[in-house]
Amino acid sequence: MKKILGVYDSPQAHWVGNGFLVNSLFSYNELGAEMSPFLLLDHAAPTKFRETTGRRGVGQHPHRGFETVTIVYQGEVEHRDSTGGGGVIGPGDVQWMTAASGILHEEFHSTAFSRRGGTVEMVQLWVNLPAKDKMAAPGYQTLLNQAIPQVPLADGAGQVRVIAGNFDGHAGPARTFSPLNVWDMKLNAGHRTELTVTEGHTLALVLSGEPIDEPIVGYGPFVMNSEAEIQQAFHDFNSGEFGVMPPVEAQLER
Repeated sequence: MKKILGVYDSPQAHWVGNGFLVNSLFSYNELGAEMSPFLLLDHAAPTKFRETTGRRGVGQHPHRGFETVTIVYQGEVEHRDSTGGGGVIGPGDVQWMTAASGILHEEFHSTAFSRRGGTVEMVQLWVNLPAKDKMAAPGYQTLLNQAIPQVPLADGAGQVRVIAGNFDGHAGPARTFSPLNVWDMKLNAGHRTELTVTEGHTLALVLSGEPIDEPIVGYGPFVMNSEAEIQQAFHDFNSGEFGVMPPVEAQLER
């Protein structure tokens, strides 16, 4: 049985850019060591947006030292980054972005979704990288809904989508730097189920991962192991070493 370490209130919802109204369910500032290897979990509860010809979301910004995992339940999110990666993800799709040594990216509602309006619901998880991988090359994985195994639970209790790791012999498509499981579970009303989690893993919702027993020093979009590495991240970002965002036209032609 897993031991509950504490019960915490979530802070009030806040806007990320002008497109995502989120609650931070936990963050590395308060619970970094206890939640390792997970750093942050934001939930954008269902929010209705009117149609617009403008852009809604968050513009170009940097990250270093970890990965972001975005799961869309309603709406559409368009991602672009300095590696040339990107695309549009919709309900059931996942984007897994490896910031590692440094990346610039932006996230907006897709153009088509903005023009018709609708409801946005999504979560974003930050996954820490071990010290040996924090300066690895950045990258991007698009995990479409149809590529994610859907495993029925016993007795009609519901289903599990295996995004990363393994569940009941089904492997998720995400490539990870440390052992972890990301399971997107739907449990039907009036049912119950039992989940087997690897001994020694941290458990948050239905996320489990081998703890990374290293110092966590973060400042906004950078999460490293020391204050000196944070200062170096700012220096590298200001020096242009995170790359540049390609023109929109260049990515559309890929």
